[in-house]
Amino acid sequence: MWNKSRLKPYEQVNFFDDNRSSRVPPAGTVARGQDRLNESLYYGTQNGTLVATNPLFAAATPKDKMALLERGQERYQVYCQPCHGLAGYGDGMIVKRGFAKPPSYHQTRIRNVTDGYIFDVITNGYGSMYSYGSRVPPRDRWAIVAYIRALQRSQNAKPGDVPAGVDGSKEKVEPPLEAGEGTHAESGGAEHSAPHAPEAGQAAH
Repeated sequence: MWNKSRLKPYEQVNFFDDNRSSRVPPAGTVARGQDRLNESLYYGTQNGTLVATNPLFAAATPKDKMALLERGQERYQVYCQPCHGLAGYGDGMIVKRGFAKPPSYHQTRIRNVTDGYIFDVITNGYGSMYSYGSRVPPRDRWAIVAYIRALQRSQNAKPGDVPAGVDGSKEKVEPPLEAGEGTHAESGGAEHSAPHAPEAGQAAH
């Protein structure tokens, strides 16, 4: 099996003028699973313009929307929470330790940007925030966008947004603790609470 009639990576070979077995792919070569033909999904644009809505969320079933929000919450807590905080107010642990404070997701300006804009910032970075394009796959970026929209809805909701039949008197659930912190009460409630992933029909889209 090892001694096949093939070239190993970086093996020297006399067949080519440069003696390299590893060849440069022809122009236009696409790696398996990386076609990138869906512009809105992979780049957040349509004909070069940032898309208005999340392409994954818009086409999803209620069950898939819930799964997307849960995935977005999990990825948000890994990549975004350290700076942006549990509820998106820009009060994460890294900020408390002296890093530049990011804008709150709940500012009118941020609430009014398109989903494509948020996707683009995650992909390419902005200001002191570096790019997460190489760290977070496109589908996870859209999941984070969906969760950020849910955070915005949770902090700016109106009584009329609560679906009929939902009991609004549920006991408050405390958010997960940051590493090294005590209870939310002990910390003086310095960091805003984040909701659990909402019901699929409640996200703002």
